[in-house]
Amino acid sequence: MIKMKYKFFAFLVVCVASSFNLKAQEVDFSFQDSSLSIDKRVDILVSQMTLEEKVGQLVNTAPAIDRLKVPDYDWWNEALHGIARNGKATIFPQGIGLGATFDPVLAKKVASAISDEARAKYKVSQSMGNHSRYAGLTFWTPNVNIFRDPRWGRGQETYGEDPLLMSKIGVAFVNGLQGDNDKYLKTAACAKHFAVHSGPENVRHTFNAEPNKQDLYETYFPAFEALVKEGKVEGVMAAYNAVYGKPAAASPYLLKEVLRDTWGFDGYITSDCGAVGGIAYKMKYVKTGVEAAAVAINAGTNLNCGSTFKHVKEAMEKGLVTEELITERTKQLFKTRFRLGMFDKDDNNPYLNIGKEEIHCDEHVQLALETAEKSIVLLKNKNNVLPLPKDIKVPYVTGPFANSGDMLMGSYYGVSSNLVTILEGITDIVSLGTSLNYRSGALPFHKNINPKNYAPVVASMSDVTICVVGLTADREGEEVDAIASQDIGDKADLKLPENQINYVKEIAERKKGPLVLVVASGSPISLEGIEEDCDAILQIWYPGEQGGNAVARILFGDVSPSGHLPITFPKSIAQLPAYDDYSMQGRTYKYMKEEPMFPFGFGLTYSKTEIKNLTLNKDKLKSKDDLNVSVEVSNTGNFDIDDVVQLYISPVENDDNLPNTSLKGFQRISLKKGESKTVNFTIKAEELKVINVAGEKVWRKGEYKVIVGNSSPSALSEKLGAAKPQSSIIRLR
Repeated sequence: MIKMKYKFFAFLVVCVASSFNLKAQEVDFSFQDSSLSIDKRVDILVSQMTLEEKVGQLVNTAPAIDRLKVPDYDWWNEALHGIARNGKATIFPQGIGLGATFDPVLAKKVASAISDEARAKYKVSQSMGNHSRYAGLTFWTPNVNIFRDPRWGRGQETYGEDPLLMSKIGVAFVNGLQGDNDKYLKTAACAKHFAVHSGPENVRHTFNAEPNKQDLYETYFPAFEALVKEGKVEGVMAAYNAVYGKPAAASPYLLKEVLRDTWGFDGYITSDCGAVGGIAYKMKYVKTGVEAAAVAINAGTNLNCGSTFKHVKEAMEKGLVTEELITERTKQLFKTRFRLGMFDKDDNNPYLNIGKEEIHCDEHVQLALETAEKSIVLLKNKNNVLPLPKDIKVPYVTGPFANSGDMLMGSYYGVSSNLVTILEGITDIVSLGTSLNYRSGALPFHKNINPKNYAPVVASMSDVTICVVGLTADREGEEVDAIASQDIGDKADLKLPENQINYVKEIAERKKGPLVLVVASGSPISLEGIEEDCDAILQIWYPGEQGGNAVARILFGDVSPSGHLPITFPKSIAQLPAYDDYSMQGRTYKYMKEEPMFPFGFGLTYSKTEIKNLTLNKDKLKSKDDLNVSVEVSNTGNFDIDDVVQLYISPVENDDNLPNTSLKGFQRISLKKGESKTVNFTIKAEELKVINVAGEKVWRKGEYKVIVGNSSPSALSEKLGAAKPQSSIIRLR
């Protein structure tokens, strides 16, 4: 009997083995033929997958399918301002710093450098069998949520508070990441977090955003639409929060009606990490993980960052999802992998030849320096105290971040062997005969334990005191990373930590020479109570690995500061609406009625810019007419500069809840001392339309003011030193 059972078992083994061999022989590997269309190749591959195999591909940690020669792949990768969490890479300035450059051309160069390094690292990782998280080519970057409230800790990841600026920098960044090949993606970018997502961090998993349609289409949607339509972004990440009562990853309105049907998106949609499970366990929108998986996949989510989509088979068995839909969601994911050339063996993909010599190469380090220089904003320069002479006798560098590497990096960072602190940058640039002094003087976020502190005294013996204060990603950032934040990554107010304020005041009381305040942060800092004590103020953001050299080169005149604020700096939170209120009224330069501390678009140089001779192609326009604007911009000072020329349009009468003014165009230009240039803008007829209260883009008849300057138009801008703007009236009819 035992012998017969053994023979029967052996027979079964042979049968199963034969079946597997038969399946292996029957596999159609023509999907590896790169001459076929991607749709055809995807069809051939996915049609041969079992239900279990397809379901397995719907999570970020997609397993290998050996019989089909499909390798395992982890979709989760980050590249916000350099490859993140994946070893050695060039660290560029944080996203908000890139926004401060107002330079889409530069943004594309930065993203192209990042994707070069990504391709090189991917090649090395693949050769050593490293398929881990953060080692792939699908980057969940950029973050194009509007920085609507300066308390939001993750606002540093964005390019600012203006939809046009966000769109222009974002599209350029996507183009740099994805490359310009007609057939292959260099890497796959991903627009996040869709949609209406910008804090508070502590309720992001349960919050329901209910913006009015005017705000939705005027403020929250434009950057995403631009990245889809103009940038052809390959991925979109659904946000944690709900919009109009439905979790974003389970919203047919967001993912199908808007993204797919209206904008024509043809990429993959991923959830934010853990968001699908959150539909049930945090949002309480449904009761179980099985139901959460069903509503997300039915709404349009292709990929679950997390594990809840492992319940998709059970959802199908319960009649909540069809296999046909599972197949379609899987196909979309493989479109992206084919576009990246992951199943091609030929040499037609130019990105396969990018070598490891690109990783943290001299050219990229120099680009990081250039970007940091162009991002730094000069907010104040009383009596032209800056630039400083390099042969200054006794400069004093102090402050909790004067010698900090962490301050350079911001959130979502890579690692570099070449972090240059501000102290190091200044040390390298001043004369060898200079008696440079340094003391930190204050802890970053807490009072000094020892009441004896000699550091303020040194200011009384110094020709200049350079005090470096601010925040780091420990204080503001994502909820799980901001370990020094008492507000889950957000800020309760806009002030510096109290101990830093007190230290600045101590220095101001004792200083012998001028006080130069260098502020590092990813968000607006209120300087109420200390601004008047400072002779010069630099806002440096989180400037990346070359931040120290960039700050030193600006302080000592190798280059003029040229960054402009991509976000309004309020005086205090008293000027802001409630943080969890998603109405745009009272927010950003477009809707704020009170005078802030520093206005959007503001930034000084070491020279003087004059704007004159504003001319328009016509002052009365019909709905098909474009507006052409030209101005003459002159550098009348004694320093070669870059500046940012900005065009705004304001309704003369505003009874439709329209923005007070809107940025419609900007150009970064270089001007030698004494040089003049003519700057031209073309504003398309479509761009002259406004969003009405129903969320519709309409041609609104009436008078509008066209204003060209180098800051947002306000009396404060001119008072602080911006160029006198030029303006004219147009009539839409």
